[in-house]
Amino acid sequence: MDRTERFYKIDQLLHERKIVPFSELSASLGVSRATIKRDLEYMRSRLNAPIEWDRDARGYRYSQSNRHLPKFALPGLWFSAAEIHALLTMQQLLANLDGGGLLGPHIEPLLARLSGLLGSQASAHEEIRKRIRIIGMARRALPLAHFALVGKALVDRRRLHIIHYVRSRDETVAREVSPQRLVHYRDNWYLDAWCHLRQEIRSFALDAIRHADIVDKRARDISPRQLDTTLGAGYGIFSGKSVARAQLRFTPERARWVAAEQWHPQQEFRYDADGSYLLEVPYADPTELLMDILRHGSGVEVIGPPTLREAIASELAAMTRTYS
Repeated sequence: MDRTERFYKIDQLLHERKIVPFSELSASLGVSRATIKRDLEYMRSRLNAPIEWDRDARGYRYSQSNRHLPKFALPGLWFSAAEIHALLTMQQLLANLDGGGLLGPHIEPLLARLSGLLGSQASAHEEIRKRIRIIGMARRALPLAHFALVGKALVDRRRLHIIHYVRSRDETVAREVSPQRLVHYRDNWYLDAWCHLRQEIRSFALDAIRHADIVDKRARDISPRQLDTTLGAGYGIFSGKSVARAQLRFTPERARWVAAEQWHPQQEFRYDADGSYLLEVPYADPTELLMDILRHGSGVEVIGPPTLREAIASELAAMTRTYS
């Protein structure tokens, strides 16, 4: 623990405990008695800290009668070495999510300051950059300008006029929407919004927005509960109001992986006597659920509902025709 870190630790103890015995300072700081004495004196004389010894309580405290003393403040914004490493690690994680360069230009100055605070450990940033790697799957390119504009409208609570490409119909549509929240799901960004044409909540893939403009109208606010009811009840991003529940049985071998996964916040599960893993998840649109079921191949059986079994059978038949 360096000296500045000790100053902040002393300040924290004095604010939290009010009276701090010397023994507690020694145990918390892990330095010699002489070093603690020097730290206290430095804080008093250089930083104007109103620290005094309370003879009756036998501990240090902040003086209650310091109105005429110079103002006390610890130096600047400070982080411990552990906190700086945590922030640099977090930045690297964000950088791996930041495929479109959305955050990089804005946080590079902060990285330089954090690295400088590490002093002799200034190479930690580059070391962390080398040691952390996130591999994105099926990440789609996202225009930076659209992300920034959507983010501004979201925070300023203004409406958006968007031209959106609907891949399922291979067509573009124009919509005026009230943005509600941005969602990062499976390596891609989505905008949950109120569609003023359809008069309902819709989710739009940001990479499919061909053009966007901020409209000088106040955005309509939708409660988080209503958003979750409409978009969060079903499975994945393809959700809706009409929700069914899929019942899946995984073999004991596949259960070793699936049991550690969360498919949905409202999922239910149990084990059969033979070690099979029974998973039940809600879904509205089966699109993503079908993909996740199929990736487990013969390791999963769809128990119900019948419509989901039929959808899986139809998909398997189509795959057989394609590759036969």
